[in-house]
Amino acid sequence: MNTYIKIILLVILFMTLFAIRGYGNTLFYDPLIAYFKNDYLYMYLPVLDTWRLVVNMLFRYTLNSLVTLGIIWVLFERKDYLKFSGFFLMLAFMILIVTFVLLLKNDFEDGYLLPFYIRRFIIHPLFLLLLLPAFYYQKLSNR
Repeated sequence: MNTYIKIILLVILFMTLFAIRGYGNTLFYDPLIAYFKNDYLYMYLPVLDTWRLVVNMLFRYTLNSLVTLGIIWVLFERKDYLKFSGFFLMLAFMILIVTFVLLLKNDFEDGYLLPFYIRRFIIHPLFLLLLLPAFYYQKLSNR
């Protein structure tokens, strides 16, 4: 792929990540955003529609994952990296969402820090920050 096309595609993909983040409050149902912004240590957990929250988190995670896979493809153009990333992202979501729902059902009785960070990993493309350096290191070590 031409270098200019790669740069343009990467800019578009990163702008898509910024758009998902910027319009997240209006596009997705997540009352926990306002809850964690305020003084949540002294507030009760708001009334949540758990099913709607999980579906919206799945949708947001899927959008972020597709953009992440696009970035990995544009940078490395290797199917094995893409397959591994897809499997890793799918497995990570399943583990994270089950853990998050269990913590949510217990009303965060064991503390707020773990559900806060699990939710962060679900709604933000943090795995991109883990996968890019790993694949870059793999690429350098294969030379």
